[in-house]
Amino acid sequence: MNPPQAHNSTILLVDDNPTNLQLLFGTLKGLGHKLLVAKSGEDALKVAQWAQPDLILLDILMTGIDGFETCTRLKENPETRDIAVIFLSALDDIDDKIKGLSMGAVDYIAKPFQAEEVIARVGTHLTIARLRIELAERNRQLEAANQPILDSVGDGIYGLDLDGNITFANPAAIQLTGYPKEALIGHSLHELHLYARWDGSPYHFIETGIYQTLKQGIAKQSDGDVFWRHTGDHFAASWTCTPITRASEVQGAVLAFRDITQRKRQEHQLRDALAEVERLRDRLQAENAYLQAEVRNEGRFDSIVGESPTLKEVLNQVDQVAPTNSSVLIIGESGTGKEAIARAIHDLSPRRDRPLIKVNCGAITPTLIESELFGHEKGAFTGASRQRQGHFELADGGTIFLDEVGELPLDAQVKLLRVLQEHEISRLGSETSIKVDVRVIAATNRDLVAMVEEGNFRMDLFYRLNVFPLTVPPLRDRREDIPLLVTKFLSDQARAQGRSFSRVSEDGMQLLLSYHWPGNIRELQNVIERAAILARDQVVPIAPHLVHSGINAAPELVNQPQPMPELPDRFISLAENEARYIRHVLQHTDWTIAGKGGAAEILDLPASTLRSRMKKLGVDRHD
Repeated sequence: MNPPQAHNSTILLVDDNPTNLQLLFGTLKGLGHKLLVAKSGEDALKVAQWAQPDLILLDILMTGIDGFETCTRLKENPETRDIAVIFLSALDDIDDKIKGLSMGAVDYIAKPFQAEEVIARVGTHLTIARLRIELAERNRQLEAANQPILDSVGDGIYGLDLDGNITFANPAAIQLTGYPKEALIGHSLHELHLYARWDGSPYHFIETGIYQTLKQGIAKQSDGDVFWRHTGDHFAASWTCTPITRASEVQGAVLAFRDITQRKRQEHQLRDALAEVERLRDRLQAENAYLQAEVRNEGRFDSIVGESPTLKEVLNQVDQVAPTNSSVLIIGESGTGKEAIARAIHDLSPRRDRPLIKVNCGAITPTLIESELFGHEKGAFTGASRQRQGHFELADGGTIFLDEVGELPLDAQVKLLRVLQEHEISRLGSETSIKVDVRVIAATNRDLVAMVEEGNFRMDLFYRLNVFPLTVPPLRDRREDIPLLVTKFLSDQARAQGRSFSRVSEDGMQLLLSYHWPGNIRELQNVIERAAILARDQVVPIAPHLVHSGINAAPELVNQPQPMPELPDRFISLAENEARYIRHVLQHTDWTIAGKGGAAEILDLPASTLRSRMKKLGVDRHD
């Protein structure tokens, strides 16, 4: 049987609801797999019998036999019991999940499902199935290759008397043990071959199954002993000892044995290979969980927009450094798009097919940084109930992006430096080193040189990271890119809100171009999102209060002299003055009364109260 390939596996979809089948079929149809459908448990058993799919997605609540019964029958049939089954059901109770998994299912997905989750889990279990089949085939080939060796050597055969002395030895026994025939006949099997275990510790004859055969007349066998040779070395032995009886009395025994060293090595290789499969499965699951989180976070700064000379210079440097394996340090203010630059470097590098693992160093508590970056063993600390791979291990072969690297404590900086120097990590609680091939891209909005001088950042780590520094310009230094960014963010909001926006107003664009943007691209995106929410037409107005954060105002704006208020030409009533002020605020908010940024919020009034005052004072938009 050939192992299932990534794009030609067969998947059987089982559900008695045509709508669910159509939805599931649509989710998986673009992945290159062969998809079969069954509308009942009975049909599923028949299709699985003749089609032998690699994976079955099985609903539970069906007419006729339900999913649980269907799974039970699949596992009882020798021809279908090895097919991986994933339950996909609206039953979300923990008892139902336990019941499904105890029947032999490999996974349980609750409805309504997320398409990305189904795709990720299907991919994981198809990969595991492929690895297991490849492993079985590899073991079969190893056994087939070594079988002629075992056949040519043959079994050694001894005849034994009641005291365990050798009375007969065939040529194979002489060849296997290296003893000449005269050194075997009449000598104790225990003294020649079974005086010690693997580690050299004494092995008393009374403990052996051979002794029990001679004393009790019961056939025994074992493949857990070693036979010592004449030369002083030993081999793993599989033996069978059969009593020789006469008139119900034990007269001796026949001992057949063979060298199974090669088989023991194969078993060891198989255990190692299975451990590797488990490690790969854990890694796949961890990568899938990470990639699902990436899908959920997609769409914020995944593209780089702009045509300004300063941005083009940065992108030119990205083109130059991306094909290399050099460490990159991205420097820039918060919100300038450092993560988007890191993504561009990774996507243009030879590592693009491996993951880009992003780590926010400032968001991890100091006590968990080492565990997050390098992983931990089960029991390494309180709460470590299972082994966990760290971010560096997940990024093996790919790229790790250390955002806010200046927030790393000094002890974590030492361990990071070791990874950069020796390209290996050690999980917390383990003394074993793991080789990793990871490219490091770091980013910071802090002055690392000043931190080095203050003793808060290691100088040797700084020079390891600062191989190729990239400075991302703030938005105020690339104002010509603002219209392009506004167009992109407005398009994003139109798609998110299901509306149609053509542009921002002319005066609004002037406000955006003249603002100093302390929060950079991220602040601009937030302003456009708020303006789009408040907009009533396709042309989006930008109210002045939306582009005033009060943070890092430019000195020329802060120090400008404020004009003296003009004295009124005539005195007016309080009611007229109130009406004027309400009208002024409403014009400022483009006559938006309620909601965030509305006139009611600015005047600190309930919206209903403001409407009542407007009616009483005769304030109307069409005046």
